[in-house]
Amino acid sequence: MAVIGRPNVGKSSIVNALVGFRVSIVSRRPQTTRHRILGIATSEQGQILFADTPGLHAGGKRAINRYMNRAASGALLGVDLALLVVEAGRWREEDQRALNLVRESGLPCILAVNKVDQFKQKADLLPHLKELADKHGFVEIVPMSATKRSGLSALQTSLLKHLPQGEALYEADEVTDRSQRFLAAELVREQLMRQLGDELPYSTTVEIEHFSDEVGMLRISAVVWVERDGQKAIVVGAGGAQARSIGRAARIAMEKLFGRKIFLQIWCKVRENWSDDEASLKKFGYVD
Repeated sequence: MAVIGRPNVGKSSIVNALVGFRVSIVSRRPQTTRHRILGIATSEQGQILFADTPGLHAGGKRAINRYMNRAASGALLGVDLALLVVEAGRWREEDQRALNLVRESGLPCILAVNKVDQFKQKADLLPHLKELADKHGFVEIVPMSATKRSGLSALQTSLLKHLPQGEALYEADEVTDRSQRFLAAELVREQLMRQLGDELPYSTTVEIEHFSDEVGMLRISAVVWVERDGQKAIVVGAGGAQARSIGRAARIAMEKLFGRKIFLQIWCKVRENWSDDEASLKKFGYVD
């Protein structure tokens, strides 16, 4: 099942909540998710496979923007159901673009209206839900709030009802097909998104150079790639303070996620214009 929508509507938060594991990083910034990531939610009622996707966005002429849009639209191929996520009370051009892709796919679609907790009076939400229902023949519309964990059970029930029956494809304890190495890189990038200024995080990516499983510990070396020397100075900070802060927060998140002691080293290097260079994107794992 493909999870689709514009940036920053809560797609990854919904997937993480239903899987019960942080398969996708989250931040308040749009376009935090860059890859299509499989999340596996297994319960007594059944198994749901979520393809969490980058937010569909207009503009952004760099190669990485084109890659993210391809990753999102490509997730609609070979799946049985689409989950379109929108933000309660808002409908933008990018929401319409996501809906158009769903229409073109011909897939049955469930609409998750996220962040309904922003409406103090639920009656005020009803006209908006009616407007949404008129836009498309959604098989169901589920109001919810991922951060408040409201409506998650109803959404899970709806998804299971509209997905075809079949044998589970993954073991009950599997939550993603992504490696620990990939997840470690994402947790470092999450801190870049959270701790740096408005524009700089979009000029950074993370590459894991060394990942070894030692007795009682994972030893990880990560490189933060930026596009200019001035950006490197910001990532490193005065006396290395910013890099230490990023590394400390990422290490704590890794230890919580992996249940292991982590030894993490971070360097910052410059590769000019990496985000608009196809060869660099492939090197850093942005592969269709």
